[in-house]
Amino acid sequence: MNANEKSTDVAPAGAWFKSSYSSGAEGNCVEVADLCEQVGIRDSKRAHGPALVVPSSAFSAFIASL
Repeated sequence: MNANEKSTDVAPAGAWFKSSYSSGAEGNCVEVADLCEQVGIRDSKRAHGPALVVPSSAFSAFIASL
């Protein structure tokens, strides 16, 4: 993915989701999309903005370290 590619080009709009722990009250949320071998990550306020794509193993390690 290049830096100018829209997150909706990475995954369809319905594939993105927020954590159930996210209240969304302040709008400071991230959304993720399961892309099989990768995970897409985007800013919920910029649904058509860029997305970060990382290997699933790296995302799992990040979550485990929290």
